Amino acid sequence: MSSETPHRVAEVRRDTKETQIRVRIDLDGSGAAKLATGIGFFDHMLDQIARHGLIDLEIEAVGDLHIDGHHTVEDVGITLGMAVAQAVGNKAGINRYGHAYVPLDEALSRVVIDFSGRPGLHMRVPFKAAMIGGFDTQLAVEFFQGFANHALVTLHIDNLHGDNAHHQCETVFKAFARALRMALTSDPRAAGMIPSTKGTL
Repeated sequence: MSSETPHRVAEVRRDTKETQIRVRIDLDGSGAAKLATGIGFFDHMLDQIARHGLIDLEIEAVGDLHIDGHHTVEDVGITLGMAVAQAVGNKAGINRYGHAYVPLDEALSRVVIDFSGRPGLHMRVPFKAAMIGGFDTQLAVEFFQGFANHALVTLHIDNLHGDNAHHQCETVFKAFARALRMALTSDPRAAGMIPSTKGTL
């Protein structure tokens, strides 16, 4: 019998008339990613979540990109949130809270996350451009709102400095990944304990 701790994995499919999404996630992975959303810059941002969160992540998305990227980006956020919630289970033994500051040249972002069971998003990112490649910067908030609502997390995202929209967005996603990694890491002093005085999250 193996003494290794089993990995926290989940696979979620979400099909609507607008999108067909499949997400497979391993919260205890090595940062490997296989991504195909049809939006190149969005794939690049999702790769940051995998790499810097040390999460193995597979995402396949077929969406109505002939209209725009809105439904695809939002629905990937929703499905990823559902997968994280399923993989993390009852949250026993995790740190629960995570935070990170990440710089990239002139840009600096801060992300704070709480696996509270209460979905909420506070996001202040004054993007300096409307588009980054084929990615509409207005959709960043839609992604994180969908994630927060379905992972049942409280999420605070602030871009503190930045003149280049690519740098702003990349620091946000990298900081999100690092904060997520911290929150989901097991606390050896709290093994098996729910990190709440209520006894449930």
